[in-house]
Amino acid sequence: MNDGPATGRRPRQAVRADAQRSIDALLTAAAEVFAASGVDAPVRQITAKAGVGAGTLYRHFPQRSDLIAAVFRHEVDACADAAPSLTAQYEPVEALVRWLQRFAGFIATKRGLSAALHSGDPAYDSLPSYFQQRFNPVLGALLDAAAKTGEIRSDADPEELLYAVAGLTLPAQESGGGYNTQRMIALLVDGLRYGARTESSRSAS
Repeated sequence: MNDGPATGRRPRQAVRADAQRSIDALLTAAAEVFAASGVDAPVRQITAKAGVGAGTLYRHFPQRSDLIAAVFRHEVDACADAAPSLTAQYEPVEALVRWLQRFAGFIATKRGLSAALHSGDPAYDSLPSYFQQRFNPVLGALLDAAAKTGEIRSDADPEELLYAVAGLTLPAQESGGGYNTQRMIALLVDGLRYGARTESSRSAS
């Protein structure tokens, strides 16, 4: 099959509506199972939760790495696509905070994904760039909107901030509790406020 399996938001070939429903069900189920049990969870857990047979899973995702990569893209898309609705509902800084919390939740639930990404399997080669292509513009827009209010500084780098928030989730993943990632994000955003008033004063003078 030259076009490969369907992989999340941008399948490479058109599929029937019923086939797309099966793909969506598998991706949703796999994301939940991976979050609970890691990426090595038995296939039967995924197919049972999705309500499809093993044959359906292997038809769309012949290798486990195909499924893992598709779930990653699917989850990246869901996280990135949450930004516009947050922007519509909240003031810019609040939208930024809520999206960073959403992003932190995305990172924290990717049990075993880091090991998979560094396994050398070519199925994962494009995932780091996909991550950046989807998240950098989204966070950049949120930062720009918040900076225009004068409440945060304007020199925050989206990529650096993504890595910083990802790093904040590590203690929570390792400890299993007793660590408040949301509080850490709030402190990080407080750091972005540092110097914002000075910038506003310079612009006004």
